[in-house]
Amino acid sequence: MLDQTDLEILKLLRKNSRMQWKEIGEIVHMTGQATSSRIRRLEDIGIIEGYTVKVNEGKMGRPILAMITVFMKSNDHKSFQNFIRQQESIVESHRISGEGCYWLKARVKTQEALDELLDNILRYGNYRLQISISEITNK
Repeated sequence: MLDQTDLEILKLLRKNSRMQWKEIGEIVHMTGQATSSRIRRLEDIGIIEGYTVKVNEGKMGRPILAMITVFMKSNDHKSFQNFIRQQESIVESHRISGEGCYWLKARVKTQEALDELLDNILRYGNYRLQISISEITNK
């Protein structure tokens, strides 16, 4: 389905989604128009779902990155999922297999804000918390 050129285009767009098609084309040895057609096809088949911007959360005032594994007390998953969707500080969430039921990635301004979030999570279950010391990669 995807060839090496498609994969290279995706790699370039992951690094910089604002990169000009002509510039991408020069790197993958295609015209800007041919590159545009490839990118539109990748969008049409759902490989490219959208474009975004990478924000430095620390500079935006949310320096604490917490990774939280949640162990549910009950089967009330819909209620918990609604709760996490409403939390501004939860920037990513996954229902997982293995140890735990959910994995949450949260960004908060202060330890107090994290403590408040964790207190709210306790209504649904227990948790295991990990705090990021430093970021190694973020692709």
